[in-house]
Amino acid sequence: MTSVNVFVTNSTYIDFDVFGHWLNGLTVHEATQVRLQTGILQTTGASREILHSDTLDNYRTFSLLERFLQSPPKLATQVLLQIPAQVQRTLIEKYYDFDSEVIREILGKKLTNRHRKDVDDISEKTNIRLRSCRRQYDNCKNIFKTVEDMEGSLVNNISVHFLLPEKLAKKYAAVVFFSNNRFETGKKKLQYLSFDDFAYCADLMIHNWTFGAADSQADDMDVEMDRVFLQELRDLKVLTGDKDVYEKHRGLVCSSLRGRIPEPTYADIESNFKNLSRCIVSVASGLIHSKELKDFFVDLVEKFIEPCRNARWSKKDVEAFLKAYEEATQQIPQLKRFQPHFLTVWTRYMTTLRKCVLQLYHS
Repeated sequence: MTSVNVFVTNSTYIDFDVFGHWLNGLTVHEATQVRLQTGILQTTGASREILHSDTLDNYRTFSLLERFLQSPPKLATQVLLQIPAQVQRTLIEKYYDFDSEVIREILGKKLTNRHRKDVDDISEKTNIRLRSCRRQYDNCKNIFKTVEDMEGSLVNNISVHFLLPEKLAKKYAAVVFFSNNRFETGKKKLQYLSFDDFAYCADLMIHNWTFGAADSQADDMDVEMDRVFLQELRDLKVLTGDKDVYEKHRGLVCSSLRGRIPEPTYADIESNFKNLSRCIVSVASGLIHSKELKDFFVDLVEKFIEPCRNARWSKKDVEAFLKAYEEATQQIPQLKRFQPHFLTVWTRYMTTLRKCVLQLYHS
């Protein structure tokens, strides 16, 4: 008679404190030491040996689950461990959660196995354990490879294929968007900017400047910039290239701001309007070229934000100027030959640019 061994178990218990230690890259010994410091032996009556064995058992469970966590929909269909749906959701969210300072170092970089070696430097710079940094890098690479060629909403594609909540999916959408367009984020003058600063701008650009934007005629994806829109931005050169348009624009902006902002700031705008306008227009007209697109944030900080900071403009002054600068174009008779399309392109560009500048305008 054939002998059959049957193993029956209840739902798998997940200790999320230990799971956190595993995610953070602690060894079994280090995790056990951390647990000892919580007074767990006194509250449970367990010995050090039992605590170490329990930690090791948890780590084995997490290692077993990892291959399913790397492809979250499989977690619900696997039969190795019985895990309640709510616990599965928590496991996935925690596994894909990340340290902003780690992802800040990854932003804009090509997510390949060859670049994975840079994670050692990231670990050293951020003082976050190498194992944790590698998990975070691999998660970004996995998501990027999965959704980069998909059509439709980038956030929705990430949410569906990795079962992530919208807030976390939006953060990964920023990573994918920056990596695909290779935005420069590592230059010294950009080091004051955080991941959240870049993620905020990425969300705006995805919703307004990509093929998937609401204004776009193309039915494509959120990862790619709308090339037709970028080409149309070259028409904005009329604001600096046509003398009559330039003078009228300058007069309308200065008239709108007079008495509403501090006198030193107003005087600076009046005397440097040409440079300020040229910066805004040149950034727009250059986005059609891959080099200028890649350097978008560098140009924004170097050509507009730094000069305004050096002139001691407040954030409120910057907001007032950009709003007046944007709205004044509607009152320029010479632009009627471009209307309404000119104003549509102008508004689509300036609404996003203004919000990005205000987000980046801090020390």
